[in-house]
Amino acid sequence: MTTGPELDAARLLLRRLGVEPEQLLDAASHRTVPTFDEYIPQVAAAVPDGTRRVYTSYWNRVQLVWGSRALDEPTPLEITQLAEHTKTAGVMRRNSRGGRSAAEHLIGALRCVYRHAEHDGFITRAANPALRVPKPRRLTSTRRALPDGAVGEINEVAARTGNDPELDTLLLRLHEETAGRRGGAIALGQQDLDSANCLLRLREKGQTVRWQPISPTLTRHLEAHTRERNTGNHSRLLCYRDGRPLTARRYDYLWARVGEHLPWVARQQITTHWLRHTTLTWVERRFGYAVARAYAGHSGRGDAGVTTTYVRADLHEVAAALAALTGEPHPLASEPHGFGQPRTEEKAQSPALVRLS
Repeated sequence: MTTGPELDAARLLLRRLGVEPEQLLDAASHRTVPTFDEYIPQVAAAVPDGTRRVYTSYWNRVQLVWGSRALDEPTPLEITQLAEHTKTAGVMRRNSRGGRSAAEHLIGALRCVYRHAEHDGFITRAANPALRVPKPRRLTSTRRALPDGAVGEINEVAARTGNDPELDTLLLRLHEETAGRRGGAIALGQQDLDSANCLLRLREKGQTVRWQPISPTLTRHLEAHTRERNTGNHSRLLCYRDGRPLTARRYDYLWARVGEHLPWVARQQITTHWLRHTTLTWVERRFGYAVARAYAGHSGRGDAGVTTTYVRADLHEVAAALAALTGEPHPLASEPHGFGQPRTEEKAQSPALVRLS
């Protein structure tokens, strides 16, 4: 309970600011808290494209259930109940893990809305109900690096089946070389290919941007691909045969098809992200943690420790690792100080990469 001296101090501060206590009461009484239907579209227009893509379906669900309610009405218990319902009603995908991700995203979507509501003064942090609902604990990932034989089988199936093996092999080679995420490949524009330096600019989650070395072979095939296929009015790099820009559906089709020919791919729910694990594991074993971290495009923040501040690898070392991976020289791979060299000759052998015809 506030004591007499504290009230006196508060009144003194208000007098110095020229504010009467009644004015605060009047301002609070006239502050109307918006409904979810009114506020969510404003939040959606203010967040990055990636955040909007992830959260839109969950915001739609919130509007369906609570659209006419004010932001300050739902309780932590109601949010927990909605998250649990979202968890059980989620679409069961090949890599589903019991709906935990759906519940996590629902809570994340609400926290995003309430964070903006805090900034706008509609609620206080202490009154934010989403902060009092813990996200489901993430399970340990089942993804791991694939052995060369497994990667070779996947590459072979992609190259000899399907309605566009040329596109599929190009996608696999791109991810095997760059260890990039699926979203980064889909977002590639023609301006993101630096042919002279064999570099590809990847825009990935968290609005990160990095230039990633690629082999001369992949560079030539990407140039030819966009020259032959980009007949539409857009600037995207990767396209279907008819000139339409690449979408995530191609990846779904690719891995479903590979799973039909290789049952172990379907059983283990292998996707493009497994190629990222495979390439980064190979790089780390041969060139060390700092090079692998730079190769992955990680920022250096997180739980890796402050030592990463002092042992960051540069673009030339990443290029040297890429040159060893592909067996092709790279224009940026010169290492005058010997950094980025394989630890042993035996370990420097390249893994299986899909062949580009």
